[in-house]
Amino acid sequence: MHELSVCQALLTQVIEIAAERGADAVERIVIEVGPLSGVEPALLARAFDVVRTGSCAAQAVLSIESPGVTICCVTCGAQSQTAPNRLVCTACGGYRTRIVAGDELRLRRVELRVPQPASVD
Repeated sequence: MHELSVCQALLTQVIEIAAERGADAVERIVIEVGPLSGVEPALLARAFDVVRTGSCAAQAVLSIESPGVTICCVTCGAQSQTAPNRLVCTACGGYRTRIVAGDELRLRRVELRVPQPASVD
């Protein structure tokens, strides 16, 4: 299950971001997992429950967005949405296509809780 190592790397990055900004907790992590990324979102979510324990993201919510697959045809230049198992141009039927979106694994957003400075009276 490589989702565990992916999740550990994700959490390391999130903890670094939280430390740089002086946050005391991570409230939400939003990631994008394309259907062609090779990562199973359900397994990633389970791995997150394991690796977040004891970290500043222990109570964080993991939101996983799944974009569609978009291809660009090398033959006719058309760009179209398609199913992950059918990377054929919808305009001309050509099979020489390039993936434009759908293979990404990206950290989109981290929502942090940053302590408020103490007011001086």
